[in-house]
Amino acid sequence: MNISVSASIYHQPLREVQPGTRLDTLLCEEARAPFDRLWWWQALERHCGLSGTLHGARSEAGEALLALHEAAPGHLVALANWYTFRFRPIVRGDPALLAPLAKALKPLARRITLDKVPDEDGSAHALVQAFRAAGWWVFCEPCDTNHVLEVRGRDFATYHATLPGPLRTTLTRKSGKVRAQVLTHFAADAWAQYEAIYAQSWKGEEGSPAFLRAFAEAEGAAGRLRLGLAHDASDPTGPAIAAQLWSLEGDTAFIHKLAHRESARALSPGSVLTAALLRHALDTDKVDLVDFGTSNDAYKRDWMNAERPRYRIEAFRPGALANVPHLARRLAAHYLAARLPRG
Repeated sequence: MNISVSASIYHQPLREVQPGTRLDTLLCEEARAPFDRLWWWQALERHCGLSGTLHGARSEAGEALLALHEAAPGHLVALANWYTFRFRPIVRGDPALLAPLAKALKPLARRITLDKVPDEDGSAHALVQAFRAAGWWVFCEPCDTNHVLEVRGRDFATYHATLPGPLRTTLTRKSGKVRAQVLTHFAADAWAQYEAIYAQSWKGEEGSPAFLRAFAEAEGAAGRLRLGLAHDASDPTGPAIAAQLWSLEGDTAFIHKLAHRESARALSPGSVLTAALLRHALDTDKVDLVDFGTSNDAYKRDWMNAERPRYRIEAFRPGALANVPHLARRLAAHYLAARLPRG
């Protein structure tokens, strides 16, 4: 990667970027997930207290940018939180633009941490190359697992036949006892049911209800919302017993949130609702991929058929004394790992 690529550099606070401007247009055109869009980053600032800046490099060869915020003095991190499945640079054109961008970050930070970076699209590899070319000391390691369903052109019936036997049995026994519906627009009463279910589920307190509602409203207005609700078929006028928040982005369906009332566990409403939403994703939306986010929950493996690693990239500016304790821990961990017997 050529560090001498000529590029103009900018560091623009997110609050100054207006919808409809060049940067907003770039992000909309390059978005592959909700987490790539200006709306997402600005909502993290409005509702979650994450004040961010877009750091970019621009030339005739294209444009590259990173959305970062300052976690501590001198420590920049990915502009993301627990709602973000993955973090990646936005690149249009030549990825070599990441190297001058990494160099331009040196006066602004002594340490940069980027979590949940994918590499199926080459993002992790490109970032590691760029920061090393710019003279940073770089560490990269797996930090999480992303679970996805690679649809491979199948309809729901064909996919259903591949599910584990116990799960198919549950769906056969319980589907008639649960009525599922999929909403593609935002409705205040449906959202109130989602919030009531979440409050009575095993999930605990929602991290930022205002952020999540704003996201659902925005996705509904854009036609990307998929909100699932399940009712006890024997009590059709009663309260919903399970709810799930999905969204659609291009050829991918994203599963953001799911919850059910503990009192309805015997009906397996969550499983029945997941099946209904998957049917809609495969047969109506005709997606190529379903993304179930991160973490190694066993139930995700029942529905998904592939796993993709997510990486943590840490870059340290040489010569910064405040980095010494972090580097010492890093080097000690690598030394111990090398000394441990294998197998």
